[in-house]
Amino acid sequence: MTDLRHLAQPGAEIAVRVTPRASRNAISVDDGVIRVWVTTVPEDGKANAAVVKLLSKAMGIAKSRLELVRGATARDKVFRVG
Repeated sequence: MTDLRHLAQPGAEIAVRVTPRASRNAISVDDGVIRVWVTTVPEDGKANAAVVKLLSKAMGIAKSRLELVRGATARDKVFRVG
């Protein structure tokens, strides 16, 4: 798992690119772009919940500290650390 603990600053905004329906759950950072793959389907917020779970685990923070700011229905999302 990719270690993103350095991003866990209160008020920080984190932009991610999400790929739903992937073959596995994973996070990678390529050229400063955070990519997240989740196996869940993008319906009823299931993929967003899976992304929050993966990101919070990689950052070492509680899921409740991550807030989706932009991109609820888009592949490009912005989260804010609370």
